[in-house]
Amino acid sequence: MELQVGVKILLENKDGKYLVICRSAEKYPEVGAKWDIVGGRIDSSSSLFENLRREVREETGLKIKGEPELVTVQDFFTKNKHIVRLTYFGRGDGEVKLSDEHTEYRWLSLEEISNLEPMDKYFKEVLAKFYLG
Repeated sequence: MELQVGVKILLENKDGKYLVICRSAEKYPEVGAKWDIVGGRIDSSSSLFENLRREVREETGLKIKGEPELVTVQDFFTKNKHIVRLTYFGRGDGEVKLSDEHTEYRWLSLEEISNLEPMDKYFKEVLAKFYLG
């Protein structure tokens, strides 16, 4: 079984809205077009924060302002993978320029985000536990 570590971040803008992005179904046919937050698998030659900053820059063109805060750790299993996901909260700065990994983005309130469908089930768990509970 392969172990993978991923980092994700719920980014807030200066207006108190949060960034959600919709995955490209073409790029990710195994999971389809679902709403999620920015992030990805880490490169083991870089620190967690360097990986997080890289993912944010690559996927959205934004920069993380200040020090992100770790809010939860999840681990889950697929057929042949054990995935550990570290989710952070932070502030984003700049103008969104999506990569080809995503088709759409929105800055929304947490209440608006909670009504988005289809949503990544692991992101939904984070929302339910820490922001809507």
